[in-house]
Amino acid sequence: MSMVTSEPKPRRALPQLMQLTEAAAARLKALYEGGEAGRLLRIAVSTKGCSGMSYDMGWVDAPGPQDEVVVSHGLRVLVDRKATLFLIGTTMDYKVDKLTSGFTFENPNEKGRCGCGESFHV
Repeated sequence: MSMVTSEPKPRRALPQLMQLTEAAAARLKALYEGGEAGRLLRIAVSTKGCSGMSYDMGWVDAPGPQDEVVVSHGLRVLVDRKATLFLIGTTMDYKVDKLTSGFTFENPNEKGRCGCGESFHV
């Protein structure tokens, strides 16, 4: 009786949870070195807005037990573990327009956004 053994299939590399653009990293670094020194940016997804979901950002003093730590451009950002499935592969950018400036998200999981751009659905 002959036994055939096969090597386990190699696992496919998982996409990075989240990354920062150079502009987002520069702005976040300025915040970390300025008024938010010693704190970390925490990103979550909440249920609100006309499309159903919205990005929530806030400052915390330390990672919580439900936070994933993302390192991009040498900077740490926290992601609420409940939001990870919605954010896999997301790129956070910082944009400055004539009348507004702020962090934006390019999320490959989004299926659509509301007209005002404040909420999304997957």
